[in-house]
Amino acid sequence: MTSSERVDPESRETPYADAVAKNAAEDLLRLNIPGHSADRDAAPALSEFFGDEVLKRDIGPLLSGIDKGPDNPYDRSLALAAKAWGARRTWFLTNGASQANRIGALALGAYGREDQPVVVQRSAHSSFIDGIILAGLVPVFAHPVIGDHAGIAHGVSPAELERALAMATDPKGVYVVTPSYFGAVADVQSLTQVAHAAGVPIIVDESWGAHFGFHPELPRNSLALGADLVVSSTHKLGGSLTQSAMLHLGNGPFADVLEPLVHRAFLITMSTSASALLLASLDIARHALQNGSERIGESIAAAARIRQKLRDGGRFKIVSDSWGPDDAVAADPLRVSVDVRSAGLNGHAVRNELIRADGIYTEIATDACIVAFLGPGFAPDEDRFVDALNRLKPVGSLAYAETLTLALPRPGALHIRPRDAWFASAVAVPATDAVGRVSADSLAAYPPGIPNVLPGEIISAEVVDFLRKVAASPGGHVRGASDPAVDFLRVVDA
Repeated sequence: MTSSERVDPESRETPYADAVAKNAAEDLLRLNIPGHSADRDAAPALSEFFGDEVLKRDIGPLLSGIDKGPDNPYDRSLALAAKAWGARRTWFLTNGASQANRIGALALGAYGREDQPVVVQRSAHSSFIDGIILAGLVPVFAHPVIGDHAGIAHGVSPAELERALAMATDPKGVYVVTPSYFGAVADVQSLTQVAHAAGVPIIVDESWGAHFGFHPELPRNSLALGADLVVSSTHKLGGSLTQSAMLHLGNGPFADVLEPLVHRAFLITMSTSASALLLASLDIARHALQNGSERIGESIAAAARIRQKLRDGGRFKIVSDSWGPDDAVAADPLRVSVDVRSAGLNGHAVRNELIRADGIYTEIATDACIVAFLGPGFAPDEDRFVDALNRLKPVGSLAYAETLTLALPRPGALHIRPRDAWFASAVAVPATDAVGRVSADSLAAYPPGIPNVLPGEIISAEVVDFLRKVAASPGGHVRGASDPAVDFLRVVDA
């Protein structure tokens, strides 16, 4: 279903955002939270930084006529979002897709028996690994396709999912990720068919595809392809404020069972003081996506022109041009993934230099590539980006060197359940002494935040070398490490 088929008069409403704005316009004496009281004298620094209107719209929860009472504006906005994405039910989240991932894991934890494994894409975001720990899940890993050209992880193939399900004894669910950071779109329809044939629900982390389905040239969203639960990081490419997200329940065969489990998990992960600003931004972003097909089309065209200008220049290659049918069934047209190695440049250094010299921010870099995102409706200065890239020369730190290439390490074997390792007595040892021992932590190189070692996995020399090199690289960070340089690692004390 295209965006034009979804649009109806209701889609042009923003009930919750309108109710918040109406409340802000009233002459109120605020003797409740938040403590700034929407008063410039009470909070002069906040007022100067954000402006009085932001403070007035920063209201607390449980207010009649806003988010309390029958048929309130908040509930109507949730219903509009569910209708827009084709969901049975939608939840607004104020702790990002990370919260959605943890909710999904907790729901799976309450579904079926504790000892039943869950098939998980090995390149899952660290927040789902957090959920595995919280829920006590037993993961069996399905491995993503790795693109040979740039060495980056794409999605899981249907054949790989079938293999992983066959390896798992009496599995109770599947978790996959699509699109990838680089915009590779997996065959969700086939993955859903494989999961359902095995008698299990499938959760799709579609964090980077909140905009899917809202323009004919965009891929269909995972709900339309049969997924049972879909994570949507609306702030990433949906236009809402940072840290806001949605979680969508599909209309498939597991909806009746999953709905109460998901809602229970939502209740124990939500804030009891959710930000009205974030919630209102979700309402407004939904409206913009549903009613902004023309503007989305302009962004798609702008991204296409940028890619073509880079091709025409002859120095840079477009990463998605090298993808075959085994890598992806489609590419997100709002990504511009550039192979800078083809121009003799190092991706990390290029990203830093674009920021320093030209004030241009791109989303992510590897040693070989950079990735630029165009938000739906955004029409950037195309030549500013293309010209800045073309000015870069492979000299000094900008030069690509094979010795700086960091190949993704192979994960170690899972020795004990991640939750058991996380709660086990642990000791910090020198990184070299950690080789061969069981990790107590989840360690993920940022960007992009995909765990390289999980609690309960055997730490390999390859992983240690990779993480230490990431920590020492410009902009490199290892989430979960006990020290920034990864000189020490925490292992199960056994």
